[in-house]
Amino acid sequence: MDVHRCRFVPYNPQAINALAFSHPPSVDISGRGVPTLRLAIGRANGDIEIWNPLRGVWFQESILRGGKDRSIEGLAWTLDPSEVDGEGIKLPGKLRLFSIGYSSVVTEWDLEKGLPARHSSGNFGEIWCLAAQPRWKPTQKDEDGKPLSPAEGEYTGQHLAAGCADGSIVILSTEDGDLKYLRTVRPSTRKARVLSLAFQDRNTVVAGYADSSIRVFDIRSGKLIRTMSLGKGPAKGTKELLVWSVKCLPAGGIVSGDSAGEIRFWDAKNYSLIQRLQGHQADVLDIAVSADGETVISGGADQRTAIYKMKGGKKDKSRRWAEATHRRYHTHDVKAFAVYETKNISIVVSGGLDTTPVVVPLREYGKENHRKLPSLPQCPQLSSSPASRLLMGWWEREVNFWQVPKRFSTNDDDILDGQSHRLVGKVLIQGEENISSAAMSLDGKLLVAATTSQVKMFGLKRRKGEDKSVLRVNKIELPSEVSNYGAKVVSISPDSQWLCLVRPDNNVYLAKIVADPESKGGAQVLTKLSKLTRPSRVTRHEKHQHGTLGAYERTIRCVTFSHDSKVVACGDLDGFVDTWSLEEMQEPVHKTKVNGKASSDSSDDDSSDDEDTPPVIEGQHWILTPSELPIPRLNSGILLLSFRPRTPASPKSLTNGVSPKKSTMSSAGNADRLIVLTAEHQLCEFDVQQGKLSDWSRRNPKTYLPQEFTVLKDRAMGGIWDVHQRLWLYGPAWMWMFDLTQDFPPPGEAGETQDVVVSSSAASNKRKREEDERMDKLNSGAGDRMHLSQSDVGLGRKMRKIVGPDESTAEWISLEKQKRPEDAGIGEEDQDGYDPSFAANDVTLARLRREQQSQTFTDDEDEDEQAHSSKPHHLTHGTAPPPPLRPSGTGQIAVAVVIHTRPNGHSNENQQTRTDDRSVKQVEPASEPKPTMERRRWWHTYKYREVLGIVPLGPVDTQDVSEDAADVPLEVAVIERPMWDVQLPGRYIRDYE
Repeated sequence: MDVHRCRFVPYNPQAINALAFSHPPSVDISGRGVPTLRLAIGRANGDIEIWNPLRGVWFQESILRGGKDRSIEGLAWTLDPSEVDGEGIKLPGKLRLFSIGYSSVVTEWDLEKGLPARHSSGNFGEIWCLAAQPRWKPTQKDEDGKPLSPAEGEYTGQHLAAGCADGSIVILSTEDGDLKYLRTVRPSTRKARVLSLAFQDRNTVVAGYADSSIRVFDIRSGKLIRTMSLGKGPAKGTKELLVWSVKCLPAGGIVSGDSAGEIRFWDAKNYSLIQRLQGHQADVLDIAVSADGETVISGGADQRTAIYKMKGGKKDKSRRWAEATHRRYHTHDVKAFAVYETKNISIVVSGGLDTTPVVVPLREYGKENHRKLPSLPQCPQLSSSPASRLLMGWWEREVNFWQVPKRFSTNDDDILDGQSHRLVGKVLIQGEENISSAAMSLDGKLLVAATTSQVKMFGLKRRKGEDKSVLRVNKIELPSEVSNYGAKVVSISPDSQWLCLVRPDNNVYLAKIVADPESKGGAQVLTKLSKLTRPSRVTRHEKHQHGTLGAYERTIRCVTFSHDSKVVACGDLDGFVDTWSLEEMQEPVHKTKVNGKASSDSSDDDSSDDEDTPPVIEGQHWILTPSELPIPRLNSGILLLSFRPRTPASPKSLTNGVSPKKSTMSSAGNADRLIVLTAEHQLCEFDVQQGKLSDWSRRNPKTYLPQEFTVLKDRAMGGIWDVHQRLWLYGPAWMWMFDLTQDFPPPGEAGETQDVVVSSSAASNKRKREEDERMDKLNSGAGDRMHLSQSDVGLGRKMRKIVGPDESTAEWISLEKQKRPEDAGIGEEDQDGYDPSFAANDVTLARLRREQQSQTFTDDEDEDEQAHSSKPHHLTHGTAPPPPLRPSGTGQIAVAVVIHTRPNGHSNENQQTRTDDRSVKQVEPASEPKPTMERRRWWHTYKYREVLGIVPLGPVDTQDVSEDAADVPLEVAVIERPMWDVQLPGRYIRDYE
C-alpha cells in the first residue's frame, strides 16, 4: 500500500458546551443500562451528537446539524407519561430532547429527521441555563403496600425550567407532546443573570445567580422560599461571585460551584452553609453528583477534574466532605458533566474547550482507566476521485478541493512531483444551515452538497489556460423535486448516472443524471424520481419505564452502490439492511425534450405514477431485492456497507501451470456480495439476490474474528478495497486488513498457521476459561481494569489473612465484591449481547461448513490429479480460498495453510519481516520465487492518530479488473487531524505551569 499522510485539511472540531444523558442515574436498574440510553453532546457550532453507549463501545449514531452563528449551551431530556392503548397495553412514553443557545428560544429536536420539531419563545431575556423536572415517582402506598396512582389532574411528565438574563425563571410545559409557556418565577430584587438551575424535587427549583446568591423557588406558586448568600468575592477579584453550577443531592442537599473556585455544601432543610472547599484555582464551571449522593465531581477553568467523597461514619450532619483526588484529563476548560449509573455501570462524561469527550469511572475510580472518545466525526466528511486525484473535504457550509500529485520513485525513498498538495477549489453554500452530507463522483466531475433544507449540484472542470490545476465550479440547476426537500445522506453511483438522496424523513429517492454538453455543468438531473420503498419491519417494544425513541432507530446511517451501479443498499441504526436492484425494461423508450430538459416517455408512464409500481426512468426501474424475503435484522446498528469488488478477469494459474477448475467467487457473483459491519464490529457478508449470508460469512462467524480486533474500543469509520479482495478498515487511531479470499483460523488457535486440536472436554474448559477472562475484563463503562501498581487511590485489592503464629497457613483474600454472571448481564437477559451457547453453536456450524467445503475441494482435486500432474497445488495470489479444515480419523481438526508465490522481480507489500505496529520493513524480492511463503489473513497497525478519514487515490479505473491491475498497489491518502494542529482558544495558566 502506498500511503500519503496528509495533515493539510483544516477541519476544526468544536468545543463541547453541554452534555446530557437521556436517563437519570439509578442504582436500582440492573445490567449495564437501558436499551434507549443515549448521550447528547452539544458543540459550539450548533451541532448535537447522539451517542449510544452500547454496553461500553460508544457508537456515534447521528449528528443533528446546526447553522450559522448557532451554539448549543444547554441540553435536557424529558420522558412523556406512559399511555394505555385500546387493548389495555401500557405503551412507553416518548423521550424528547431540548436545547438552548444564546437566544430566548428553547428548541425541541426531532431525532428521526434531525430537524427542530418546535420552538418556544416569549417576552423574556436571553436564556442561560436549562433544567428538566425530575421524573414522577409514587411517594405514598395504599393499605396493601402498592404505590398510589397520581392524583386526578396531576401531570406525571416533566416540565422545563429556563433561567434568563433578566433574573426570571420560565416554566415550560411539555404536556400533550407540545412545548408551551406555563408561568414565570421572578425574584423581587434587582435583575441578575440566572447562571445555573437544578430541581430539589418536582416542585422546588434551585437557581444560581450572578450576584453572589442562590435562590430557592416553589414553581407552583412562584414563591421565593429562601435566598442564600455567598458573600463577597476574593480581595483582588470582583465583588460579586458567579454561581456557575448548582446541583442537588439525592437526600435534598445542595452543592454549588462559583467563580472563586470553591465548592459549597448547603443543608437541605434550613438552607444553611455546611462546608466549603477550595477545589480549584479558577472558576468552577460544572458539578456532577453520583446516584447515591456519596460522590461529587467538579470541573473548572484550571483544567482540573476533582472528586470529593463523604468521609465514613454515620449518615448525619457530622459527616464531612473531603477531596479524594484530582486530575487534568483535559487541556482546557472543563465545561460540562453528565453522569449515568446502574448496578453494573458507573461513569461520568466530561467535555470542554479541547473538544474531546472523556469517560471517567465513578464508582471504580482508581481501579479503572479513563477513556477518551473521538473528537472527530465517525462518519468521514471526506471524498476522493481516484481518476483525477482530487481530495474533497467539507464542514459547516464550506467544501474544499485539493490536488494530490502522483508519486514516482527512483530509489527506496519516494519523491513528490512538485508540491505535496494544492488547494484547487472551494465552494461556499449559501444559507443558514450547515452541510449535512456531500459527495463527489469517482471521475471528479460532479459534486453534490445537501443541507436539511436544500440540495445543490455542481460541475467540476479544469480551467483552460496556463493554470490548469485550478478547478472551475459551475452550478447545475436541479428540479424542485430534488433541491427543495433537503437530504441527510447523498451519494453518487460509480458510473455517475444515479443520485441517491436520503431525505430527512428517511425516505430514499434515486434521480437519474444524464450528460448535457450544452450546459456549463455538463450534466443535468431528470425531474422524475424513483422512490425506493423500504419493507416494513417488526419493531421492538420497550418497557414503559425505558421510554421510546419512536422511529429514530430506523434512521438511515449509510448508503452505498455496487461497483457496477446496479445495486444500492442502505443500513439503519436498528440493524436492518435494505437493497434494491436496477432492471432494464423491454419496452422501447422514446426520449423527448420538455422546456429544453431531457425527459423520458414510455408506454407505462401512467401506471408508473402508482406508488406500488416502481417508476420507469430512461427504460430502467429499481425493485426491492430480494423481493420475497428481506435481509434479517443484525444485532446492532449498521456501521459500514460495502460491496465486494470484482475479481480479475483472467485468474492466475496454479504453480504447476494449471488453471483452477472451480472458484468459489466468480466475477459476476461478487457484484452482489455486500459486506456489512455492525456497531459491535460483527463482520457479515450477504448475497443480496438471495437475502442470506454468503458461504464465506457462514464459514467465518464473529467468534472467528481475531481477538485483537474484537477488543477494539474505537469504532470503525470506513473501509477501502484493493484488487486482491482485501478489505482495509480504519478507525480513529488504527487500521486493519482482512483478506477475504481466506478463512480465519478457529478461535483458540495459537497462530495463523498452527494446527489446532479441540476435544469436547478441552472445548468446555476453554469456554469456561474465556468466560472467566471476560468477567475479569468487565468494567463499569469507561476504560479497562487498571493494574494495581498504577492505582494511587484507595487501599489494595487483596489482604493477607494469617491465623495463629504460623505464616504458612496465610492466604490472600480479595477485598473486592465478586461479580456474578447475572450481575454482569450474562444471565437470562443478555445485557452484553454475549451468549456462550450461541458462540459454541456458531463455532460448530462453521466447522461443519468448512469440512463440507473441504470434502468438495478434495473431490475436485482428485479429478484434476487424474488429468494432470500429481504434484501438490499451491494456491497463488488472487485465486479461490483454500480448504480451511479437513476431518481426520482421530477427530482432530487441522487448518490448511495458504501458500502463494509471486513472480520474480515483483515485491508484495504484505510480506513483512514482522507485524510490529511502529515499523514495517519491506522484504526484498528474492532471485527465485518462494512457494512456501504464507499470505497474511489479516494485518493491523496503530501508528495513526486522530484520523479524519482515509480515501483511495488509485487504481485510477475502478472497472479495470484485469490481471495487470492486480500488480498496481493500493494508493490512499490518510487524513490526520492531530489536536496539536487544531486552533483552540487560550487557557487558564497559573503557578502550576
